[in-house]
Amino acid sequence: MSAAAKIAAVRANIRQRDPDQKEFLQAVDEVFESLTPVFEKDPKYLDVFERLVEPERQIAFRVPW
Repeated sequence: MSAAAKIAAVRANIRQRDPDQKEFLQAVDEVFESLTPVFEKDPKYLDVFERLVEPERQIAFRVPW
């Protein structure tokens, strides 16, 4: 499978999984557009990105002042 086909499959999977998250999908599309050259050059990063686009997962930390 080519890098472009993998990218299309990941995008379709995200859209199918979270169709009601308009802002999230817009953010994912913008990041995909900027990182497409990276994914085409080295597809292993696409697997990492696919794991990172879980909207219910948040990394939050608190800095006490």
